[in-house]
Amino acid sequence: MTTAAELQTVVSVPARFRGPEGTANGGWIAGTVTEALHGARHDSAVEVTLHAPTPLETELALRHLANTATLTHGGTLLVEAISVAEELDAPAFVPFNKAALAEGGFAGLTGHAFPGCFVCGMRDPGDGLRIFPGPVPGTDLVAAGWRVPMTVTDEDGAVPESIIWAALDCVTGWAHFAPGEFALLGRLTAQVHRRVYPGGTYSVVGRATGREGRKLFGESAVYEVDGTLVAAAKAVWIAPA
Repeated sequence: MTTAAELQTVVSVPARFRGPEGTANGGWIAGTVTEALHGARHDSAVEVTLHAPTPLETELALRHLANTATLTHGGTLLVEAISVAEELDAPAFVPFNKAALAEGGFAGLTGHAFPGCFVCGMRDPGDGLRIFPGPVPGTDLVAAGWRVPMTVTDEDGAVPESIIWAALDCVTGWAHFAPGEFALLGRLTAQVHRRVYPGGTYSVVGRATGREGRKLFGESAVYEVDGTLVAAAKAVWIAPA
């Protein structure tokens, strides 16, 4: 039963927005749930926990109650988002030309566990985001030059927040991964400060911040070409046992 203070909608994840085969890209689904919580407001960070993989092309219940939004399938909690009062650190700015050059060292070019990923997979131009972060010489950073496809806009011609969250996602994993290695996103905390525009060019930057057992930690950011911060995030990944 839905209370008067609770908003509920039915959503389905198009196959285009997959990460691992058969499931949603973690950053994209985190951003989608965040949009239900935040709307267009960018006044605080949101912490999104991925409790279980989100299936594709399946009716899911998206609920917003107070400062929490959840995505469920039947009785299974898939995703939970809450607003948090937290200042997120951003890895240092890498100019677009250097970020684009770093793509040549992208470990996924040699071995990619999820080559169909919407964000970092080998998808056709305009279909996926094609963000291929590679190491930046002389730093502890990985970076990619992001050329935003014209095909990721909503019905109003704007780039949804879910696309920005997606861009913040995979780079934190590739800050750790060697060719063929992988982990699954467990939590992404992000704040979007500015809009992203279709056809625009941006730097996507990430760095590894630690490891505890199977947990991998990282930070990421999206920057405009002049170094203005667009969005920042921190992530927790879970490596396979």
